[in-house]
Amino acid sequence: MSRGSFFFTSSALRSLELDKDMLERHKYKTQLATHHLSSYFLKKEAMDRVQRSSSMAQRPTVCQDVVIHNALYTGDMEALKRFFPRGSKVNFVIEPQGGEMRWTARGEGLWSLTYEQELTTPLHITAGRGFADCLSLLLQRGANVDLAPGGNTALHEACESCQAECAKLLLIYGANPNAVSEDGLMPLHVCTSPQSLECAKYLLQYGATINGCTLDEDDSPLHIAARNGLGEHIELYLRHGASVDKQNNEGLTPLNAACARPQEMKDLGSYSKVLKHCSESPHTIEVLLNAYSHLKVTDAWVESVPEDAYKEHKDFYDSIFSLAKTPRSLQHLARCKLRSYLEGRVYKVVPKLDLPNFIKDYLLLECRGYVH
Repeated sequence: MSRGSFFFTSSALRSLELDKDMLERHKYKTQLATHHLSSYFLKKEAMDRVQRSSSMAQRPTVCQDVVIHNALYTGDMEALKRFFPRGSKVNFVIEPQGGEMRWTARGEGLWSLTYEQELTTPLHITAGRGFADCLSLLLQRGANVDLAPGGNTALHEACESCQAECAKLLLIYGANPNAVSEDGLMPLHVCTSPQSLECAKYLLQYGATINGCTLDEDDSPLHIAARNGLGEHIELYLRHGASVDKQNNEGLTPLNAACARPQEMKDLGSYSKVLKHCSESPHTIEVLLNAYSHLKVTDAWVESVPEDAYKEHKDFYDSIFSLAKTPRSLQHLARCKLRSYLEGRVYKVVPKLDLPNFIKDYLLLECRGYVH
């Protein structure tokens, strides 16, 4: 053996290996403990910040002054100027009087019949009633534009009431165009009438999400517009990139929602407009017409199809126009009856049926290039 070297027995080597393992485990435990400790302090610091910010943020007070209430509900601009001079507090909550009666618990098994009250704010009141001047004054005085004590923001109120100028004002002052209400609705989702078109335009201009969906039904704005028969809204949304194939929780696309919309036979004449504007898309027309068991084909339908479109899809349009003299086929009537029975469950139930694929496709309105 060379000078300075040692002879290790097997037991000595084993002891050294055990010592090494113990050192490695100790090192690992130390690192793990350090990591957990650091994580704990980071979380604690974050929680402390939240608590500090929460304690600093003051909860809006409740205003019970009937005179101020009356000024807001009537849009009395001069009165509001006196009540809200520069530097005054405008972020307060109002409990409206009246409304529907409901039973509420008072403790110890006691119940009383009281008015159901939904909290609101000066912004909500003026925005929902179209008092643009009053709304502008409140915004200039620093009103919280996204305050929603009752579950909706003032922007929801403006859009639901079709108050476009008020919606625009709120958006200019930084209102969130994608704010989600207590019911899971964004402002675009409450644009449900023809008069709300300008509100929808402003929302999209200021960054509203065109394919944002409701929380419960997963409906997009295009679903809602189609279900409510809002043609101009649909055109607007499509120009902004709305998804035509998006399915909601029931598996329905916007086209399905449009087809499922209840209509009287007298309204079917309006499909001459569909033929005119969708003449280059026979598949769209086919799906739409096949959603109904009866069609009242008129001369207006024939005149609505441009000559170029008719020549290109002659067989398809001839199959439609021939229905002016004949009823729908028994096969189609059977399909309509089954789809009517299934209602909104068609796209969930049919794929699970023990039927040939071509029958399933037929029930799901697969395009065939003709209407019968």
